[in-house]
Amino acid sequence: MGARPLEALASAGAGDGGAAMNARNMGWTAAALGVLVHGHRELMAGLRRRPVPPTRRFEPPSVTVIRPIRGLDVEARANVRALLDLDYPGEWEVLFVFDSEDDPAFLPTREEVAAHPTRAKRVELVVAGEPPEGMTGKLNAMQVGVARSRCQLLAFSDSDTRPTPGVLTALVGALLEDAQTGATFAPIYAAADAPLAGDVGYGLLVNAWYGASVACTAEPDGALPFIMGQLMVFRREALTAIGGVGCAAGQLVDDMYLGRQLHTAGWKNRVIHAPLRVVTGHLELGAFLRIFRRWLLFSETGLPGTFARPLWVRGAVSWLSWGALTAAVARRAWGGAVLAALPIGFSAWSQLRLQRACHGPAVAPRHYWVPAVLPLLGAGVALSGRLSRQVDWRGRGYRLDAKARLGEAQPARASV
Repeated sequence: MGARPLEALASAGAGDGGAAMNARNMGWTAAALGVLVHGHRELMAGLRRRPVPPTRRFEPPSVTVIRPIRGLDVEARANVRALLDLDYPGEWEVLFVFDSEDDPAFLPTREEVAAHPTRAKRVELVVAGEPPEGMTGKLNAMQVGVARSRCQLLAFSDSDTRPTPGVLTALVGALLEDAQTGATFAPIYAAADAPLAGDVGYGLLVNAWYGASVACTAEPDGALPFIMGQLMVFRREALTAIGGVGCAAGQLVDDMYLGRQLHTAGWKNRVIHAPLRVVTGHLELGAFLRIFRRWLLFSETGLPGTFARPLWVRGAVSWLSWGALTAAVARRAWGGAVLAALPIGFSAWSQLRLQRACHGPAVAPRHYWVPAVLPLLGAGVALSGRLSRQVDWRGRGYRLDAKARLGEAQPARASV
């Protein structure tokens, strides 16, 4: 029953050249589905291949957790409380670093620190001031935090994340398993409590595309040549070997660059199993597209070809399928349109499945169109990144050079 009804359907809309067109359509559909199915199976295998390691006891070194903050994130107070709720068994401290006390997140953070109990030995709010020329505000805050730190290990935590209590312990435990491990980081997933279309798109980008590819690219022990560091822990000696966090001056993306430098210097970066939530919400589609563009620009600065190539292949198959669907509809070749839609449907299903496998939330049926068009939107976003090298990030504008490094400084903007 499989082939004959499908052939009849295809030839019904093909007109006089039905046989040849039917063969082309069937061949294209089979090839596209083959590529997508192969990619999906590889990604799922990557997510399943690393068993969760047994918990090992270790003598906990002291840790400084540095959280740069600029602007008021979604559910910012809850994110602050989650960081204060870490249950790390050793001595630890938290430094919240701002550009100035006028930042809208400064007062809420100070109130939460004053009211919320914590096991941290020391919690401080630090003002870093404006970053120097050629340095992002985040990297400047990281440098200032390092200068104020007192502990053996250094951790950096993004302000839009909500760590579970045991994640810092898991990061430090993995760091101490191997003397050559210079940094560990947590795999992320994005989730919103009441998602809009933009939240769904961002979740799929982080979970189904980047998150699954991180798991697939990692070695059996989690080693990677880069870091995606929404929460990362470093040995001080590893950072010293590459010139400290300041070696990333001139870079738009500090974590990927630091990870690449560590890898070049002979240290290992390892992704652990404990997931970290990136908190989103109230994200309209237009705002998501700006974030999508920024992520694509970020990816130019440190992702190896083995990581990025499968993403582009999956995207290209979807783009070509949409092109075939559009052409078939324009010709009123409805059989060909149905065949072209099959890879699009499988791509959407694959993204939804990968999202769940990467700890992401279920997507409501009303948003099923988002994974279907996400690769199509990605083509436009990628083209935009080629046409303009201007990027807005956390209220500042940066002009990038051809290698996605910081170029000419731009005035501060009021964007997120």
